[in-house]
Amino acid sequence: MGSVYLAQQEDPIRRRVALKLIKLGMDTHEVIARFESERQALALMDHPNIARVFDAGISDHGRPYFVMEYVPGVSITQYCDEYRLTTRQRLELFRPVCMAIHHAHQKGIIHRDVKPSNILVGSVDGQPTPKIIDFGVAKATNQRLTEKTVFTQFGILIGTPEYMSPEQAEVTSMDIDATSDIFSLGVVLYELLVGALPFDAATLRGVGYDEIRRILREQEPPKPTTRLHNLGARAAEVARRRRTDVRSLERQLRGDLDRIPMKAMEKERSRRYASASEFAADIARYLNDEPVLAGPPSRRYQLRKFIRRHRAAVVLTTGLVSLLALFAGIEAVQLRRITRERDRADHVTSFFTSMFKVADPREARGNKVTAREILDKASNDIGAGLARDPELQAQLMHLMGSVYYNLGIYPRAHSLLTQAVEIRRRNLGPEHLETLASIQELANVLAGEDHPAEAEKLCREVLGIRRRVLGDEAPDTLRSLNTMGRIVFDEGHYAEAEKVFRQLREINLRRLGPDHPDTLRSMNNLGIVLDQEGHYDEAEELHRRAIESDRRVLGPDHPETIHAMDSLANTLDNEGHYIESEKLEREVLGIRQRVLGPEHQDTLISMTNLGLTLIHMGQDAEAKPVLHHVLDLQRRVLGPEHHDTLHSMSRLANIMAHQGRFAEAEKMQQETLDIRRRVLGPEHPDTAASKYNLARIAAQMGRPEKAMALIRDALDHGLDEPTALGIEQDSDLKSLRRDPRFQGLSAYARGRVEAAAKAK
Repeated sequence: MGSVYLAQQEDPIRRRVALKLIKLGMDTHEVIARFESERQALALMDHPNIARVFDAGISDHGRPYFVMEYVPGVSITQYCDEYRLTTRQRLELFRPVCMAIHHAHQKGIIHRDVKPSNILVGSVDGQPTPKIIDFGVAKATNQRLTEKTVFTQFGILIGTPEYMSPEQAEVTSMDIDATSDIFSLGVVLYELLVGALPFDAATLRGVGYDEIRRILREQEPPKPTTRLHNLGARAAEVARRRRTDVRSLERQLRGDLDRIPMKAMEKERSRRYASASEFAADIARYLNDEPVLAGPPSRRYQLRKFIRRHRAAVVLTTGLVSLLALFAGIEAVQLRRITRERDRADHVTSFFTSMFKVADPREARGNKVTAREILDKASNDIGAGLARDPELQAQLMHLMGSVYYNLGIYPRAHSLLTQAVEIRRRNLGPEHLETLASIQELANVLAGEDHPAEAEKLCREVLGIRRRVLGDEAPDTLRSLNTMGRIVFDEGHYAEAEKVFRQLREINLRRLGPDHPDTLRSMNNLGIVLDQEGHYDEAEELHRRAIESDRRVLGPDHPETIHAMDSLANTLDNEGHYIESEKLEREVLGIRQRVLGPEHQDTLISMTNLGLTLIHMGQDAEAKPVLHHVLDLQRRVLGPEHHDTLHSMSRLANIMAHQGRFAEAEKMQQETLDIRRRVLGPEHPDTAASKYNLARIAAQMGRPEKAMALIRDALDHGLDEPTALGIEQDSDLKSLRRDPRFQGLSAYARGRVEAAAKAK
């Protein structure tokens, strides 16, 4: 009935506005009345998510118009799909729409045509903001919006069939209330979640009024998960637009997100949400992991609806007896399920009562009880305390194992996660998603314990299954790929690690955007690999970008932010920017000591890095006690053969050499080499680095034969390129430079580096 134009208001404010004007030739009494109703309805409301009216009047040609807020946006469904919003982001965007409709209802206005094209999403201060428009068929419940008479012609549907409530489809009914808009909101949410309408639009458009009314009145829409499953091949594209895969999307929707839109779309108005604000509140409860009001309707209610729809058949047949028998059987199954859940709750209550009993003053006997002691008590008791419920037992073992892993207490984590894997393999199967999650976490622990070969075997097992079952770009698959990259890096396979993290970064940038934590993690990990390979400029750039985004997205004290800062400090040290590196390392160390504690593995790494930087700055006297303290803690906490312990031993040996204590330095460096040969193998870059360090000490001690033999052995077995290129400039090898054999060795080193570069 009206045309909308983009216009420029000049006075009193310059701004772009939307000008709605009755179409030429359509200025009938009915159209003018509805036009004035819409204008008055918009004028009554003042809500940030409803388009505002600025002005109104009559044109020079006698055609009514009004000027309203211009909303430079697209429909809410188009916006969500174009920007590939996740399910959670879609729910967060939909909540203010419910509150805006609630505001209209409080003003006595029923929209009657809530649909995606009437909910435009634009950007306000950089944030997506929905705006409701087009109150052209709105109805006032407690006042008249115009002095003109507005009437609905008999047999004309007011609204859009795909989003219309059953009572709104009854063209003879004038009993339309706010719950009609709630029904339409439920359809919009359904479409946002599933990417499809409950009832096919083409079907509704292709039948007559009577059939539309029958479908809306009698036919139950499928649950969102069922609708998604029935989409067939199209479901993959729907999931991709929500940054996930089909299986993951089905898991997200199953349960509360099946029920919430279905409650809004109940056929009986009394069973819908009482208000649009209650609808919004239930979404908020879901987002906050709280119980929602929407719940599965009772079997009595389902039975009553069935009888009402099939009254004649029920009366005329004896099927009711069978139905009641079936109903009784279902109730018996339900009773058994409730009994089982009650028993499970009793087990959990008993277990956690025992867990926290250690904090009882009568048990503590005046001693201070820490959270760690409570956790230790629970982990010791879980084997027997929940033996009758193995699935719950495995779930808690997995959870506690993850907590111990994050605390850096690897033996406890290893034991609990190994048990969780065994229980889940036995009860759920080797390819169940929960089984794979426990195997993956166990692989992380093995990597932390410095058992990379075992960790790699488990990780490849999980990665292969997740790729086959979930797809190459599913979140769980990508998490396995990230772990694989870290493991092969620890094994010294830097080229493979670089390839993995470049692939991860590309996928995460495309799927999640530049500021997502997974993207930032893959960016920082790539920088670590590049730093190890000697590509310092690119590594530094990646670390600085990761830190900037981490601070903004995660916060300055988040573990990922601190990890990125630590990585940048290492790169700065390698580039020779020691003053900046030292400052950053001290900042990282202070945060980790405060947040993680003085004996956490990450804290020890920070202390080691600070000691190394002090060595490079020539401050051996200050570095030595730092590294001695770290080494003592690492030997006790991590063990004498852990790679971090060995790094500290190698660095301490270098300090001793710089101080002229060659015999002590040689002994410690030889011990480091022997352990690395046994644990890592002769080809590992760390083993080669130990040979090179031992060669430098031998050169300083005046043993050129041993020094050159060790350097040649290192070059033959994994010495990294940056070190190989620096052989001729190494001040500790200056005593060898006049030896003719060194010239041949230097040429040999350059040839090895060139060959390695060509091989890449």
